[in-house]
Parts: sequence; structure tokens; C-alpha cells
Amino acid sequence: MIKVILIAGARPNFMKIAPIIRSIKKHNQSINDSRFTIQEILVHTGQHYDYEMSKVFFEDLDLPEPDVYLEVGSGSHAEQTGQIMIKFEKVLLKERPDLVIVVGDVNSTLASALASVKLHIPVAHVEAGLRSFDRTMPEEINRLLTDAISDYLFTPSPDADENLKKEGIPESKIFLVGDVMVDSLLLNLEKARKSKILEKLGLRKSSSDDCPLTIDYSLLTLHRPSNVDDKDSFLKIITALTEIARRLPIIFPVHLRTRKQIESFGLQPYFINALANERRPTTIDGGVCLLDPLGYLDFLNLMMHAKCVLTDSGGIQEETTVLGIPCLTLRDTTERPITISQGTNVLVGNDTQKIIDEAFKILDGKKKQGKVYELWDGKTAQRVVNIIVNDFQLP
Repeated sequence: MIKVILIAGARPNFMKIAPIIRSIKKHNQSINDSRFTIQEILVHTGQHYDYEMSKVFFEDLDLPEPDVYLEVGSGSHAEQTGQIMIKFEKVLLKERPDLVIVVGDVNSTLASALASVKLHIPVAHVEAGLRSFDRTMPEEINRLLTDAISDYLFTPSPDADENLKKEGIPESKIFLVGDVMVDSLLLNLEKARKSKILEKLGLRKSSSDDCPLTIDYSLLTLHRPSNVDDKDSFLKIITALTEIARRLPIIFPVHLRTRKQIESFGLQPYFINALANERRPTTIDGGVCLLDPLGYLDFLNLMMHAKCVLTDSGGIQEETTVLGIPCLTLRDTTERPITISQGTNVLVGNDTQKIIDEAFKILDGKKKQGKVYELWDGKTAQRVVNIIVNDFQLP
């Protein structure tokens, strides 16, 4: 048996960890001549501590209760990273795992990897090799450092392999396996279709897939500091959104931090329902409408039925490509270039006119056609577990 600790800390982690845990359990149940069974320990750092941003994802994704909850909470990047290292080191000393698996690019990813390698415990990084080449993004620093110290680098696409090779990572450490986030997406499509979120918002009269939308809409996510911490940048985007919403209502499940910035900058008048006590409307007939944060299945249902998605998120660029939904990324760079070269994604930054022009192209029936990379087939986690079992060497 090998003992493996898996790290989850923030919303994107949960969708990436769930398929790996599922594949570990499947491996252990069907074991025949395999060299190892796997004992998994799930550690939740508590980087996202709000119920809607954490617990609801565990429920939607059928994740088990964490074995360890570090309760780190909010703080600056340095505070959060340091607290995770201090608390996770104690877990490592107690459990003495054979391997630590980290996913994605959040502070929990880097902090857990650093604490592990300092104790000479091997680290596997799932979603390795992605690069935006923008070092002003905290996630880019997390990606670079985590990859530099990891022993297994599981990549989602060929461009990630090339990035790692250029950085001097030995090819023996690099494994092209596909996108583990797509595993969760494909597995949960049917469950997401049963969500009643469209009915609740007055976007459809019935939860039946045969029932057409009452109102077409686009979906927005926005949370990156470069977009929401600077009022001028935020206003450039809001100006474009206001123009687009004249033709197509925009649904905006708003990140708690983004809502605070809206209130801090006095931008409430640009949004529907921002000043109301009841933040979830029953009907939407135009404008940019704020919602509270949503669970995974409700959000996935909204994304599946959207005319287009506007986002500054990384993972949503991949999910929209798989779903064939046009995506406008409100950033100047992306660590997922395959979603542009092969997928449905277009970079628009915070350029007001470019955002409007690309959105109107979609509304005028000129949306970008894309295709899905062949390894984004829902079997990535299975490949990760197989490689670990077959390659791992006990001390």
C-alpha cells in the first residue's frame, strides 16, 4: 500500500480532486495484479471558507468529507501560503505519506508542495506546465514554482509539455494525461441538467430539456485583481457589458470579493438587483444581473445553456470549449492557448470596443467554431492513477 495525501483548497481544486479520488477508489476495488493499493487522505486547507464556495462543491461533486481541515481562511498571499505550510507540515509529520498530490495553481497548491519537498516527500502536480507568461498573476508564480519542485508533472495538453521541457524539466517526469477538470464536467452533465436554476431565474418555464429558453442570456464571471481592483479597468469592462446587455441579458454570479469592490467603487447602479435585499431575482428581462455565488451543478447548467460566456477564469475557458459554447476571455493572456488555437475561446482583455465587437459577432451568428482536444475524454484521472501505481518506487 502507498499512502497518498490529496490537497484541495479553493473552488477549482474541488473539480480536479473529485475524479482522482473516484479513480483511486475504483482502482482499489478492481485491483488484481497491481503493485499497489492506495490509501488516500483528503486535506482541505480552507483557502475558500465560504459555504457556497466550498461545502456545496463537496456535495455537488460527491466528494467525501475531508480527513483533515486546516481552516486557514483569508489573508494576503504570503499569510495564506505561510499558514498552509505551517499547518500542513504537522499533517505530513503525523501521517508520513509516500506521495502528495496537488492540483491547479492556487496558494494551497504551492504551499503544500513546498512543505512536502522540504520533508523529502515526493509531489505530483496535476495540471502542470500551463503558462500565461504573465508574472503579475499570482497563479503564474504558483505554477512555475510548483512545477520546478514536483516529481510527477501531469499535463493537460501538448503546449504544457513543451513549456516544461524549455524550463529544463526532465522528460521522464512529464506525463501528458489530459484535463482532469473535463472529467468532472463530463461526469456531471446529466446531474447538472436536472438543476432548476433556469426556472428559478425565470429563464425557462420548465426544467425539461425539451422546453426552450424563455430568455436568451450570456453568463459572466469576473474576479481577477487586474480586472476588479482597479476602478478604471473595471469600468472599461462594465461599459462593454452594459452595451451587450442591451441585446442580451447578462447573468453574473458574483464572487464575494468582486461584490465588495462593486460596493467600494460605488458601481451598484450598473447592475440589476445589486442594491436589493433579495439578491436572487425571480425574473430577468435585461441588464447585468448579480446573483450570489452558485454551486457547481447550478453554474454548469447556466453555462450549458448560455448564448456565450464572458470570463477571466482559467478553467471556464476549457469547459466552454468542451461544451461548444463561445467564450470571451477578459484577459490579455491565457495559460490555456489550446482553447484559442482549437477551441471556442477568444481573448478580449479589458478593451471595451473589442469586447462589444466579439460579443456582437456571436449574437449575429458568427461564433467561433472549435474542437475538443482528443485527451479531454473524461479518463484523465484514470491515467493519473495508473501512472502513479505503475511508476511509483517506495523508498
